Amino acid sequence: MSLTRQLVVMAKAPRMGRVKTRLAKGIGAVEATRFYRCASLDLLCRVGADPRWQTVLALSPDRSVHENGVWPAHLPRIAQGEGDLGQRMGRLMRDLPPGPVVIVGCDIPDIDAHHIACAFEALGQADAVFGPADDGGYWLVGMRRRPRVVEIFEHVRWSSEHALADTLANVEGAGLRVSLLETLSDIDTAEDYLRWRGRD
Repeated sequence: MSLTRQLVVMAKAPRMGRVKTRLAKGIGAVEATRFYRCASLDLLCRVGADPRWQTVLALSPDRSVHENGVWPAHLPRIAQGEGDLGQRMGRLMRDLPPGPVVIVGCDIPDIDAHHIACAFEALGQADAVFGPADDGGYWLVGMRRRPRVVEIFEHVRWSSEHALADTLANVEGAGLRVSLLETLSDIDTAEDYLRWRGRD
């Protein structure tokens, strides 16, 4: 049976005051919202039409699934649903059609198609794959989801330097094989943003 590779991009409607609130404290809400919108659309341009996988947008708030004018019209959209980040990612892992799933967010400007391809390749041997972030979190998580979907997002201290370690403890406790990709930086604070801008 051929199983479709599925890339899920988790995104929020780019509304001022609702996205990148920590970043907004340092650079202002207008610039933080502009960054998020541009980073999201740039990411979708880089990975959204790649024939090696099916890209799906998982949106928050749920009603934004029906809003037009922001997201590429050709990409299927689903609602993230309620709960914390772990509950929402766990629901995606459980509910999507059979096949390997890789999930990314929109605030890592360095993600490109090469990273996604490496993640799916890793799932040929590993049960789970992670892209570590330099703040102790992760910018990508993927699961083979065969022969069953294992819950790996419980008791994780989200938005902390412990997020990756907590999730890896769940994965290893379940006896799953893990692969790690390269470490990338997310843009959460003004310092992150200025460092990123300074590379240009």
